[in-house]
Amino acid sequence: MYAALALLLGALLVQAAHKVMVELSYGAIVEAVRGTPPATLLLSVLATALSFLELTFYDRSALQYAGAKLPYRVVAETSFIAFALSNTMGLGVLTGGAVRMRLYGAAGLEAGMISRAIAFNAIGFTIGIVVVGAASLVWGAGAVAAMVGLSPGLLKALGVAVLLAAAGFVGVCRGGGDDLRVAGWSLRLPSASIAAQQLLISAVDVVAAAAALWVLLPEGAVSFPAFVGFYSLAIALGVISHVPGGLGVFESVMLLALGHQVPAHHLVSALVLYRAIYHLLPLVLALGLLVLSELQRGAATPVVRAAASLSPLLLSAFTFVIGAMLLVSGVTPATGDATVLLAQLMPLPIVEAAHFLGSIIGLALLFVARGMFLRLDASWWVGLILALVSLVLCLPKGIAVSEAVLLSVLTASLALSRRQFNRKAALFSQAFTGGWLAAVAVVVAATGALLFFVYRDVAYVDQVWWQFAFDGHAPRSLRAMVAVALVAFIVALVQLLRRPHPALIKPSAGALDQAARIVRSQGVAGAGLVMMGDKSLMVSESQRAFVMFGRRGRSWVALYDPVGPASEWPELVWRFVEQARESGGRAAFYQVRPEALPVYLDAGLRVYKLGECALVDLPSFSLQGKARSNLRHGVARAQREGLSFEVLAPGAVAPVFDELQAISDAWLNDHNTAEKAFSLGAFQRDYVLGQPVALVRQAGRAVAFATLMCTDQKIEASVDLMRQLPDAPRSSMDFLFAQVILHFQAQGFLRFNLGMVPLSGMAQHPLAPNWQRLARLLFNHGENFYNFQGLRSFKAKFDPVWEPRYLTAPGGLAPFIILTDIAALIAGGFRRVMSK
Repeated sequence: MYAALALLLGALLVQAAHKVMVELSYGAIVEAVRGTPPATLLLSVLATALSFLELTFYDRSALQYAGAKLPYRVVAETSFIAFALSNTMGLGVLTGGAVRMRLYGAAGLEAGMISRAIAFNAIGFTIGIVVVGAASLVWGAGAVAAMVGLSPGLLKALGVAVLLAAAGFVGVCRGGGDDLRVAGWSLRLPSASIAAQQLLISAVDVVAAAAALWVLLPEGAVSFPAFVGFYSLAIALGVISHVPGGLGVFESVMLLALGHQVPAHHLVSALVLYRAIYHLLPLVLALGLLVLSELQRGAATPVVRAAASLSPLLLSAFTFVIGAMLLVSGVTPATGDATVLLAQLMPLPIVEAAHFLGSIIGLALLFVARGMFLRLDASWWVGLILALVSLVLCLPKGIAVSEAVLLSVLTASLALSRRQFNRKAALFSQAFTGGWLAAVAVVVAATGALLFFVYRDVAYVDQVWWQFAFDGHAPRSLRAMVAVALVAFIVALVQLLRRPHPALIKPSAGALDQAARIVRSQGVAGAGLVMMGDKSLMVSESQRAFVMFGRRGRSWVALYDPVGPASEWPELVWRFVEQARESGGRAAFYQVRPEALPVYLDAGLRVYKLGECALVDLPSFSLQGKARSNLRHGVARAQREGLSFEVLAPGAVAPVFDELQAISDAWLNDHNTAEKAFSLGAFQRDYVLGQPVALVRQAGRAVAFATLMCTDQKIEASVDLMRQLPDAPRSSMDFLFAQVILHFQAQGFLRFNLGMVPLSGMAQHPLAPNWQRLARLLFNHGENFYNFQGLRSFKAKFDPVWEPRYLTAPGGLAPFIILTDIAALIAGGFRRVMSK
């Protein structure tokens, strides 16, 4: 399907490019742009403002559906920044979704609720585009039919059918929150008011956005209803193509649809102005909004602080746009008046050098933008210096006032956002991804094509290379373009030939001692799994934090969040993701907590819910009360059966080690399984002897035990290995857990971690991600594979607080591959996955 779509879009591009090359001239386009009346530009700006205003109601409606309520100011700011970024970079669910996750999360919304709002937004936009396109067919069927060669009646019937389907959907939603069951799926419908509201918002938004371009066309060239239909189609194909901002795809559709109705040079000039007004202007304003947030950090709310932290993302996009602008400027001639003035004021060598350097700086900014996305301090310095140099070069290049304005915005924004670029690393210390190199290649290739279009009447002979004159625009542009292509090729070649990272090694005894000190100084008990020694370590530069991880195939999987102070986490996450990518792998973090999600989103990872972790609040824990009646009865039964409990300090475990070994061997044999690894401990002598052990005896005989994990901070405690004899009383585990919890309660700990229940707590919403729908299906009907519900029922006896746990990983099929590799890491190989 995607291959066919790519071929279709490619054909559109070829046809549109051929039309442009045959019928257009660069001079005519420039004149059309300059001849656009200021009043027309103002109307386009007003239509853009109306469109972005409606987009804020997109978010408000989506949050209303998800059951969230936030101040309109927070919603409007988030919506504007998210749409300004996604309109420029494309992939709205990823780019705009990351902004929403960050800002709405800072406002107190949980990740699942934000995900539902993002999905509702995406579906609402899609439905809106379709409905508006259908309405335009009904309204302007005659005009559209004349352009596409189809029957007006057929087009009108198609439009009416779509509108009736939309009305029917609103009617189905009249139940307000009813479940719609389709093929075994249970979907909660929005209320009729929310559904109708979303359709209205979508309609106004699309019509206003279309008007922003339509008013830039010659008056009377094409009817507005027909134009809206083609605009909707162009937007839809641009989104489907996943090209940033639909650049090229959108223009191709409009050229093919309207080329016979609107003079080509007027249509292209309108498209250029539309890109500047509807895409570039909001991006600049959003960047200014984030810079303002940066200035308010001293007395800021969490939302404002979160907004300020997004500035590297927008600065990266803006820097890439500026770099592309400088490349385009390098292959287009200065105006005649500017050329005459330069001949009077500047020596020719300075003009030539400024033009040449401007193009090289444009290319450099394309690469620097990647460093800004990674928040590298070197990228900030290089970007600021290049922006300042380019600003100075604007005069001798051709008195480029518009370039100077945008470069001034970039310079000021960088200067005010210094603190956000806090990662100490060289600019080229990180490998460029294939996607980034491809984007640079596309920009360079497009610039080269523009060069030959602008100067297509020039005879390209050897003498052209050595022509130096104030009006020698073609030779000057050609020299700059060749230099840009050569530098781009060298950088790409160096990146592709980078040495891979050395093979991973397991930590030494000294490294494990250092890790143990870090574990004791923080509050997460599960971090003690590092002492298994089966995971590699990545330690922060300060030696105060680490990431423990395993590698299987191309999957690099970190267990839990980084261990150590939270201030060390962003750098460790970035380093881990980058090292995995440079080694040709895919990075993931397994079982991360919700409060850490913004760190992973900033690193370009996506969020997938794994399940829920059961946390017992120890200060309020008691065996009394109705909620814990089953547990209380189990403990009483165990006491009647003569069970006793004790906790052995690490130094007292050795004398009973043989008894523990016998219990462990019997348990493994009874369950027909082998020792696990990675996220589970194994019965290894050094590992067991290094931990406290809870021991249950019956008439003096050891029948069950659990190894305990805790830290010096007394924040969280947990168990690791839990094993019992096959003939131990059935109440042994209830008794063991209850006594362990009471033990840590007496020691002054704050919570007890019962561990995660996989696939628990998945959303039941019509807009729940497919990931969660599949997970819920497995949770409800996958008892043949794993006792999901039984595990949750056991942990529910302790009346815990359920807290979500997530996998953060790349998108696409990567999460499924990574989870398969995680299962192999835990089981000790794929063969053992299937044999328990």
